[in-house]
Parts: sequence; C-alpha cells; structure tokens
Amino acid sequence: MIGKLKGTIDEIGDDHVLIDVHGVCYVAFCSARTLAGLGRAGEAAILHIETFVREDQLKLFGFASALEREWFRLLQSVQGVGAKVALAVLSTFSAADLANAIALQDKAMVARAPGIGPKVAQRIVTELKNKVPAFAGDAGAAMGLKQELGDGVAGGPVTDAVSALSNLGYSRDQAANAVAAALKTAGENADSAVLIRLGLKELAQ
Repeated sequence: MIGKLKGTIDEIGDDHVLIDVHGVCYVAFCSARTLAGLGRAGEAAILHIETFVREDQLKLFGFASALEREWFRLLQSVQGVGAKVALAVLSTFSAADLANAIALQDKAMVARAPGIGPKVAQRIVTELKNKVPAFAGDAGAAMGLKQELGDGVAGGPVTDAVSALSNLGYSRDQAANAVAAALKTAGENADSAVLIRLGLKELAQ
C-alpha cells in the first residue's frame, strides 16, 4: 500500500496530478484545493496517499496533508458519500470550515458542495458531529480528528453566539473559534449570553 508520494510534478489535470517518482509516474486524484496548492510541472511535490484497490482497478487519491486524508476517510463513513463526493466536499471547504459547519449542524452550508443534496448533508452533520473537533482552526489541525463534544453541545446557544458575533462584523471562522474557546471556559451548559460575552473577550485579546 502506498502511503505517501515524494517526487516531481509531471502533469496536472482537472482532477488529478501525475507525480514522477524516479521515472515512474503515478496518477493521484485530488481535491481542487490540493491541486491549487501544488506547484508547476517540474517542481517537487509531496502527497499523502489513500489507496483504493478493487477487483478491476487500483486508484490513488492524493492529499496535501494527513488531516485532509483523514477527512476523506471520515466523510466516506457516511451513507451516500463515496470517494467522488468526498473529494467534492474537500474541494469546496477547508478542514476548519467543514468542522465548523458540522459542529454548528449547518446542513445548508454542507449542501453547497457539488453532489451533496439536503438528505446527505443532514447525514454528514448528524453522523460526524461527535467525530471531529468542535472548531478546527490551526489548533484543531494540529490535534487531528478527535472527539471534542458530547451529544447536544453544538446546539442553540452555540449557534446563536456565533451568529451574534458574526453580526458584529467578525468572520465566521473568528466567531466560531472564539465561541469554541468560550465553551471550554464556561462549560457545555452555558447560555448564549455567556458565550457571547466570553467570545468577545477572546476576540479582544
């Protein structure tokens, strides 16, 4: 099984890249985000690889980081999400945006990804809510995919607090990360008013 490719970019296609490793070119299918982050033909590249072996084919999927590969695996644990749909989701959202959407149970945001209908979006936010960090900013990426919240934590107060901070002019990521920090301080039973107040303190630092 191939875990990582280190080589030179031979060619970049719409949904794949050819990596030349000592004269052998490997085709790796990637998200649009991963492809956009690669250099040009002739430049060095490193990809984390997920290998799919079927009776009639062997297919490689490439990722810019081990975290992106973990998301690829995790998304496919949801009924109705295969490799193609998982790549479409990862092409649309960063790890932080996707984790935020799931933590906030924002199925409408997830449904923006190509190939994701309302029912699949609902399954993604429901089935993965306890399998990812509440808010995956830089710290979330460093920790990897860990269970951070119990059932019901990312409910109304959290959503209300993030919405309130966003209405004050902060970006969604800033608001979400501030509320995540506030949750750790105030506890999972805190109401929206407390989360907003503590979130503002976090943003003021």
